[in-house]
Amino acid sequence: MTEERTAPQPANPSRKSEQSEEICQNASCRLSTDDCRRLTVTFQRLNECAQLPRYAHPGDAGLDLAASEACTLEPGAWAAVPTGLKVCLPPGTEAQVRPRSGLAARFGVTVLNAPGTIDEGYRGELKVLLINHGRAAFHIEPGMRIAQLVVAPVLRVEPVEGEVDEATTRGTGGFGSSGMESIVDSGQ
Repeated sequence: MTEERTAPQPANPSRKSEQSEEICQNASCRLSTDDCRRLTVTFQRLNECAQLPRYAHPGDAGLDLAASEACTLEPGAWAAVPTGLKVCLPPGTEAQVRPRSGLAARFGVTVLNAPGTIDEGYRGELKVLLINHGRAAFHIEPGMRIAQLVVAPVLRVEPVEGEVDEATTRGTGGFGSSGMESIVDSGQ
């Protein structure tokens, strides 16, 4: 038996702020029962230019995030670029804001705090902290895909004090400890 799914309706931007605070009280913040690899996540549009995140290709890990306002990043400059979206992440998850490889490769534009973490309890507007490492000004227009959003489970850690066993194959070797030779040269 298959379940019919309907496309989510865009949020009404004229809703009162009290209602927008209730965004996580609906049934959309849950795991889908038909496929444990699917997660229903509610997004609220804050303006007409906001676009719901979407996958560019089947099997992609990240949903594309689009800018909702125009701005220009001069070389060396950074800015928090609005997406015009709020999100309701289900309990036990986080969202990571990651760079788009094409923007980095072609223009030197990337996410400054990559990956940016969005905690499950955050209800403010999603913004992407972009930096221009390129040599020319970079112009952003509404609707331009500027980053990727990856939703992932979070393990809760209970820190305890104790002795750390350093007897591993790596030991205390840190930065550069695996060397610079290629995998082919090292026989791995």
